Formats: sequence, C-alpha cells, structure tokens
Amino acid sequence: MPVLEQIVYGSVATGRTDSLLNVATILAESQRNNDRDGLTGALAAHDGRYVQVLEGTPAALDNLLRRLAVDPRHREVEIYGRTPIAARRFDGWSMASTRITPALAPELTRMMTGTPPSPEHLVTLLAGAITPA
Repeated sequence: MPVLEQIVYGSVATGRTDSLLNVATILAESQRNNDRDGLTGALAAHDGRYVQVLEGTPAALDNLLRRLAVDPRHREVEIYGRTPIAARRFDGWSMASTRITPALAPELTRMMTGTPPSPEHLVTLLAGAITPA
C-alpha cells in the first residue's frame, strides 16, 4: 500500500470565484489532472479565495505544488497543513465540488481572513459541503 499524505491549502484567486465558468474550468482541469496523478480532494471557491484539500502520494502532491506555484489563477498559496494519512477522506472524488451554503459562507470568510485555519476543521467543512454528483 503506497504512503499517502493530505495537503490543505488556501490561495488568493486572480479570477472571480463567483463565476460559475471560472470554477467549472478549474474543477474540470483538476479532475482530469488528478485522475491522471492519482489524487483525490475537494475545492471550495469563496470570496476571492480558493481552499483545497488534496490526498495522494508525496511525489504526486509535490508535483501538484510545483504546478500551483506557476498557475496564473492562484497567488499567495499558503499551505495550512500537510500530514500523513492512513486512508483517503475523499476517495472516489478526483476533485469534489463544494456547495457554499449561507451557513458555511461566514465561517469560511472568518477562517480565510483571520489567523491560519485549522487544517482538520477545513477538511471537515469541505467534506460536509460536497455537492453530490
């Protein structure tokens, strides 16, 4: 069984996060790349920022971080946590879309604009906000 890690990161979006086209484009590209690289995870786009949870082998995650560093859609990428995991939390989701509800929006805003958020709490929030396929 391969070693797995989970990364939780946030970034400032260079495009509009309230644009369905922008988010759909990122989701489609992420799903294609993550399928190829054996990554799973979830993405939240909210209030000019992205928050993402990604799971996979350390090498696949390192490659993804290198791509993110030069991706013009992101700036100020901040890693909130990177930890070994025993099992995938987002198994079956090459990149899950999250539904930002009126109850979730203020909490995400608080977390993204204050002190660095707890990676564990973000994972729980995103897992609970996955939009069914």
